[in-house]
Amino acid sequence: MITATQGVHVTSDCGACGGVLVRDLGQFVDRGLLRWGVEGRCWTCSDAWCETGTGPAPPEIRQALLAEHGASRLRLATGQAGLVPVLRALRETYDLSLAEARLKAAELSGAGLVGTSVEMAYLAEGLCKRSLTTTLTPAPACFV
Repeated sequence: MITATQGVHVTSDCGACGGVLVRDLGQFVDRGLLRWGVEGRCWTCSDAWCETGTGPAPPEIRQALLAEHGASRLRLATGQAGLVPVLRALRETYDLSLAEARLKAAELSGAGLVGTSVEMAYLAEGLCKRSLTTTLTPAPACFV
C-alpha cells in the first residue's frame, strides 16, 4: 500500500472578523482511499474548522496543490499492456464508465495522464495491482 501526501498553506481574510485565516489544504492516500482535507483557523478570532472527504479533491484544493507543487504525468511503461487490465484498473480506481475508462486508457498509453502527484500515485497503485508497470514524471507547467 502506498503512502502519498501533499499539502499547502493558504492565507486569506477571515469572514468572521477580517483577521488572517490560515488554511491547510491537502490530498493523501489513507487505507487505500484517495482523500482530501482542509483545516482552517483564524489567528485573530476563534473561527476554526476541519473538513475531509473521499475521492477527488474539490477544485480549489486541487488547483492550490498544482500551483504549489506542479503536476505529475503517469504513463504506462510499456506499449504491450493489454487493454482489459488497464480498463479494469481504471474502473476500479475511479469508478468510471467503460467509455470514460477507454478515453483514460488511450491517454495513459499515449501522452499520459496529468494530475497531482497524489492522484497519479493512487492510480499507479491501482494499475500495479493489475501487474501493469507505469512511469511517473513531473509534467511541464503548461499542462496544469
